[in-house]
Amino acid sequence: MSLPPLVAPADELSVDEIRRYSRHLIIPDVAMDGQKRLKNAKVLAVGAGGLGSPTLMYLAAAGVGTLGIVEFDTVDESNLQRQIIHGQSDVGRSKAESARDTVLEINPYVNVVLHETRLDTDNVMEIFSQYDLIVDGTDNFATRYLVNDAAVLLGKPYVWGSIYRFDGQASVFWAEHGPCYRCLYPEPPPPGMVPSCAEGGVLGVLCASIGSIQVTEAIKVLTGVGDPLVGRLMVYDALEMSYRSIKVRKDPECPLCGKNPTITSLIDDYEAFCGVVSEEAQLAAAGSTITAGELKEWIDQGTPLELIDVREPAEWEIVRIPGARLIPKGDLPAHLSELPQDRRVVLYCKSGVRSAEALATLKGAGFSTAVHVQGGVTAWATQVDRTLPVY
Repeated sequence: MSLPPLVAPADELSVDEIRRYSRHLIIPDVAMDGQKRLKNAKVLAVGAGGLGSPTLMYLAAAGVGTLGIVEFDTVDESNLQRQIIHGQSDVGRSKAESARDTVLEINPYVNVVLHETRLDTDNVMEIFSQYDLIVDGTDNFATRYLVNDAAVLLGKPYVWGSIYRFDGQASVFWAEHGPCYRCLYPEPPPPGMVPSCAEGGVLGVLCASIGSIQVTEAIKVLTGVGDPLVGRLMVYDALEMSYRSIKVRKDPECPLCGKNPTITSLIDDYEAFCGVVSEEAQLAAAGSTITAGELKEWIDQGTPLELIDVREPAEWEIVRIPGARLIPKGDLPAHLSELPQDRRVVLYCKSGVRSAEALATLKGAGFSTAVHVQGGVTAWATQVDRTLPVY
């Protein structure tokens, strides 16, 4: 679907800008007009992490005049495997400030605007209204639905990307010309069904593969060149090195962008809508949650217990709590008969989400005294035994 350019061209390019963007200018489809449109464009990157890193760097190199960055986190050493906009010396720094410095090192002609805040229902409309195009590089469903809903309500197009292990997806959602994210995913997946990158992992270079596609689509939308991924979902499998394009039609019954929308404003609580933890897990964890410190006290006192790690084998190899036994959450129902009835079962995972879900399974099977560890092995490594690695 060929679409008109999103932004008008700037008045002119300086001699230095012409020199800098010369390889764009000699492409007939971009040329002087397209480069002027990039200069006049205002693009917001939601996140300066895995996808945000290549997105910001290549948008800056391409000559997008104004780049906004929404980011509230700080740089952690575990980020550096994929978040290439940051370096070792940036560990502990604001991600937004680190990203800004890299962007300006790439292209000093870019105007960088920082929004060092967590994107939420209170600020998203005001922030988005300042930009022509949104590029979403977030890794949680609550923010994805928030970004989508705000973009549709404001009439803004946005480029979406998603990565997990060796797989990636990308599309352009623009309700005026095609479907929105809710047309593709009307409801978020059940809690715990789709792990985040922090729990499931991601091949670092996959960020570059999908991020570069996002930037390509952004340039196409801004300049009116080519056929952007409006109404199409691009699916990438890095292991097979294959790309598939799947048609996505606008849902006439979509509650947000359909013929008779029922969502006419942002919903109150996107975290609740996406249910990070299921209701069953919340009920199971109520009154049955202990801290890493309490677990240490139980172990030191010789309290009879069965410590079960519900993570995956690859995570078990990285770090574990001494004395634990590995039973991945998905395998737990098949191993219930092996669990003791004469001592308390204690579950843990990386952060406490999967163990809460596993606790619901145990409670349903009659293990009424079972508990799980808040914060999981991460809490143990940061609060009890700081010699252990955190991943």
